[in-house]
Amino acid sequence: MTQGPAPRPLSDEALSELLSKQQFGTLATVKRSGHPHLTTMLYSWDPETRTARFSTTADRIKVKHLRNNPRTALHVQGGDVWSFAVAEGEAEATAPTTVAGDEVGRELLGMIPAGAKPEDETAWLEQQVAERRLVIRLKVDRLYGTALDING
Repeated sequence: MTQGPAPRPLSDEALSELLSKQQFGTLATVKRSGHPHLTTMLYSWDPETRTARFSTTADRIKVKHLRNNPRTALHVQGGDVWSFAVAEGEAEATAPTTVAGDEVGRELLGMIPAGAKPEDETAWLEQQVAERRLVIRLKVDRLYGTALDING
């Protein structure tokens, strides 16, 4: 049996680019037992501040986990099954948005890609209040991941 090529580590720049290209990833929080809790999440990546942002509701278990232990990781799949990026750091959960157009509501609105902005911003912001939406901010202090170069 022949050995194929080994995965190559991706540079910080390549990892950040991968995070920018994707929209979905697996967020890992830590349960009280120490076991990971994994959930697929839509996210937005800010490469300048190295922050991943997630929208969720106040009643989700991941919010409770983060309040108990802020250590978090985001796993993002690359363009093939051999490529990935992991962003690790500490996360914080904001308070839920309580007034349409408040700071948290505006942050949630800012996470939406330009082409997907709601037609009726006021109604959208009111919906976020009704759903008790908040922002999880993952401040990334470590990026790692690999790619596997296979020809043919």
